[in-house]
Amino acid sequence: MSDISDNNQNKDPLTSCGWVHSVESFGTVDGPGCRMVVFMQGCPMRCAYCHNPDSWEFNTGTRVSVADLLTQFERNRPFYKSGGLTVSGGEPLMQAGFVADLFEKAHQARAGKIHTCLDSSGFSFNPHNTHHYQQISRLLDNCDMVLLDIKHSDQASHMDLCGQPIDDPLAFGDELAQRKIPVVIRHVVVPGITDTDEELAGVGRIIAQWDNVVGLDILPYHTMGKSKYEQLGLLYKLEGVPAMDPNHVPGIRQKILRERARVRAVRAAH
Repeated sequence: MSDISDNNQNKDPLTSCGWVHSVESFGTVDGPGCRMVVFMQGCPMRCAYCHNPDSWEFNTGTRVSVADLLTQFERNRPFYKSGGLTVSGGEPLMQAGFVADLFEKAHQARAGKIHTCLDSSGFSFNPHNTHHYQQISRLLDNCDMVLLDIKHSDQASHMDLCGQPIDDPLAFGDELAQRKIPVVIRHVVVPGITDTDEELAGVGRIIAQWDNVVGLDILPYHTMGKSKYEQLGLLYKLEGVPAMDPNHVPGIRQKILRERARVRAVRAAH
């Protein structure tokens, strides 16, 4: 799948523009420290638990330049001393050229290098699409951390839950491991869907293959986005599914980590 941004490699990256859904000035859950979080517009995934369906449509939102975003960052730089800049979505890899320009200029900032973090499902990663891979490669060359969403460990269930196959996210995870970019895995736990013992073990087996995993975030499913579906006239696929009790999170996390440790121990023994 191609990059939907219209970046011209011969122009100043500062003038590069992308479609942005929204900007959070003081985010504390999307990477280390206090961060400016840019939510890109447009996503090909249709995750049943998505709480931002208004971010799905492409070529809409607000057209914003790299220079505008960095100016906003610099305005609040003192608050980001232990944090930095995170780009989330939507799916930011769909505008990889723009995010690459943003991260590149963030690393070159006059007031000092800005820590960059990508929050992505990994969807659309395809090393066989030369142009798109070049854009993603340039993005990752200037990326300090990735928050990688593992939606579901099973191929068929991944299709049911997200409307897309699992292949691209797994290939992206392999790419990050090869580059040794620190990765924090994120897994949304939905009662009866992504919290079963089989599913949690599956996630553990996936992330056991990647030596660069430095963290695991378990995100309890909630229903706060349901009203947006009603406003947009969209079907809410998880109607009747209760929110996940946050008290279950520590146990769920341990099940994933236990399977990861088991697989890695077996691998080390051989």
